[in-house]
Amino acid sequence: MRANTSIASTRASAWPELYEAIAKHVRYSLAKELRGLSAHDLFLATALAVRDRLIDGLLETEARYQRADAKRVYYLSLEFLMGRSLVNNLVNLGMADLCEDVLRALGTELEEVRECEPDAALGNGGLGRLAACFLDSLATLGMPGFGYGINYEFGLFKQEIRGGFQHERPDNWFAESSPWLIARPADTCVVPVYGRIDHAQDRRNNYNPMWLDWKVLVGVPHDMPIVGYGGHTVNWLRLYSASTSNEFDMEIFNGGDYLKAVEQKIVSENISKVLYPPDDVPAGRELRLLQEYFFVACAMRDIFRRYRRRHAVIAELPLKIAIQLNDTHPALAVAELMRMLVDEDDVGWEQAWAMTQEILGYTNHTLLPEALERWPAALLEHVLPRHMQIIREVNDRFHRQVARLWPGDSGRWQRMSIIDDNPPAQVRMAHLAIVGSHSVNGVSALHSELVKTRLVPDFYRLWPERFHNLTNGVTQRRWLLKANPALAGLISETIGDGWVTDLEQLRGLEAVAADAVFQQRFVAIKQANKERLAQLIKHSARVCVDPDSLFDVHAKRIHQYKRQLLAVMGIVHEYLCLVEDGRAPLVPRTYIFAGKAAPGYWAAKQIIKLINNVARVINHDPRARGLMTVVFVPDYRVSLAERIIPAADLSEQISMAGTEASGTGNMKFALNGALTIGTLDGANIEMRDELGEQNIFIFGLTAEEIAHLRQNGGCRPRASYERDARVRRVVDAFSSERFCPKEPGLFRWLSELLLDGDEYCHIADFTSYIEAQRRVSQEFTERERWLHKAILNVARMGKFSSDRTIREYAARVWDIRSV
Repeated sequence: MRANTSIASTRASAWPELYEAIAKHVRYSLAKELRGLSAHDLFLATALAVRDRLIDGLLETEARYQRADAKRVYYLSLEFLMGRSLVNNLVNLGMADLCEDVLRALGTELEEVRECEPDAALGNGGLGRLAACFLDSLATLGMPGFGYGINYEFGLFKQEIRGGFQHERPDNWFAESSPWLIARPADTCVVPVYGRIDHAQDRRNNYNPMWLDWKVLVGVPHDMPIVGYGGHTVNWLRLYSASTSNEFDMEIFNGGDYLKAVEQKIVSENISKVLYPPDDVPAGRELRLLQEYFFVACAMRDIFRRYRRRHAVIAELPLKIAIQLNDTHPALAVAELMRMLVDEDDVGWEQAWAMTQEILGYTNHTLLPEALERWPAALLEHVLPRHMQIIREVNDRFHRQVARLWPGDSGRWQRMSIIDDNPPAQVRMAHLAIVGSHSVNGVSALHSELVKTRLVPDFYRLWPERFHNLTNGVTQRRWLLKANPALAGLISETIGDGWVTDLEQLRGLEAVAADAVFQQRFVAIKQANKERLAQLIKHSARVCVDPDSLFDVHAKRIHQYKRQLLAVMGIVHEYLCLVEDGRAPLVPRTYIFAGKAAPGYWAAKQIIKLINNVARVINHDPRARGLMTVVFVPDYRVSLAERIIPAADLSEQISMAGTEASGTGNMKFALNGALTIGTLDGANIEMRDELGEQNIFIFGLTAEEIAHLRQNGGCRPRASYERDARVRRVVDAFSSERFCPKEPGLFRWLSELLLDGDEYCHIADFTSYIEAQRRVSQEFTERERWLHKAILNVARMGKFSSDRTIREYAARVWDIRSV
């Protein structure tokens, strides 16, 4: 009771302070009276009041790091999918309840204010969300870790569904400016691009190449404070907006060519306009390359500037900084770091190369060949002539090293070369990142093994000590404490709140997993979350769903390897069993899909159309009413995920084995009490090991079995089609007009794909999938057994905290510590 009284007293004393801070910003930042305010007005004023506290923490944290002269890690990522920040910051500062009280006194609710904040659309999917989790964990652990990226004016896109098809609209996420971004114009960076190399010599007659006649880009930084849980540490994410050099523009202007000056300004500022410009045309490819170099160059200049403020000896740089490359997008950091050391600091090549490798670490996120970046050598030479010269030198020296170890093995060199000389010559960015780093990691046990044995086995044989696994994780602060406060409250009431910073403490829930009272409270929370999601679906997708049904969720980026199509095949099978065989499903289900397809990815967009057409047929069939409902929820984003994930009963993690690096959605769903149906792919394998085989529904071929099949003629889908009537009926439904009565032949391509080019083994895994779904339905009817398993899923997710992942990076890759 004394503790509760103390908390109430603290809140009472802090209440006037927060109220006055919000009122001050209403008056002096918004220039409004404290009456008749909209929810959006109160969002801005509240965010600014919270930001004041973050800035205090930011400055105090920096002073602490400086006193310790701490080594720092800089995380370079083209994506940071931050979502909304207000409630997340309030939770981490311990101010959520206090703010709710203050806003209620001002005539509104925190939930209403929260909805006024747009998602910070700085990423696409798992890559960007992982980066956001890592920043949260670094700050929570008190580690000096910071992010660098691009301040995109437009995010990926807003997704609308019209006529069943995806349509993209611009996502101008900070049209009215973001209250979280702190402009830092004094730290603006000047970045040269294009130009030519003058092959000169220095005074000692040594070769001294000069990069001349370049054009100029300007990077203007904006800092987003990142507060750790408890508010003790506030780090930052630095995002760069592209601008033009006033001097450069005025030079053209004074020459009398006003239009050219304006044109140059527009072209330069396009660099931070939009995430992932289309690269299927030359101009788009060049813009994307400029984006990647722009943010790397800005980051490197800023890192060097920070180092030089306190350190004079450039040779000690690796003792004070570590840089992590999040996938291949920042791989140009290898060439840029070498350029700065050799050209600007006059460091000898061998010493500069040793420093570069010691500083850089590389995280691989994919095994898919199309996702491993390659840049045309001619384009790189045009945009970054000095960097291409450095890459060629790195490659030549690396060639000599390989040739000494494997003399005469030209095939091995062709596989390992950074530059693929087969016309047109291309630079393999993954190879550049591997050669230029001291650490190469995958993001799940299976993925890391496949990196070594399938993706780059020659590199692993050369440097086995560089390769290791660091399984991904998610932050429980965002994905349980914030996204599912009722469940978080029940957990803290039962085992204490230590799990918020030590997720392994969730193991304490095992003792109550079979307790009838705990199960009753657990299922009541799940039901409330499902009812809330049902209202959201009704509003956004215009579909009524039954919260008492099993919520079966497939929510992630739309891609063929993630196999949304397999989930649809299972739904069609169940529907045909109902309407043609008279066999009703064991339990009513609501099948929920969400995810965006890349604008140029035709097959993925067609799969969205298929989902919506199947939904329209099933949802309007009276025979399926109350038994099956299918819905596609548009515009999947972080704030929507925070509503979907706590409401899910079943999590679909059904990628073909050997294609998903890790996945983090699988972790978020299980952490919130959903059971998983999945293949032995990515982190599903480690989840199975932690959860117990009986608490997860595993199906399908393993990565080894698929590799063996491919070595022996493939999956032979036509043989399965001829042999299995269930396969044949589903495939024939796609070639018929059953799901496209007014669009004849619309899905015939799917039948042809499945039978003649089934790269992702949909048919090979189909019967195993529907059998696993039958087990799901059976167990869902046994409510106590299902709830016992769901609670054990929550209890055994301790390994999958991003806090654990960051501790492993800190110890094994970065050599940094909490300060």
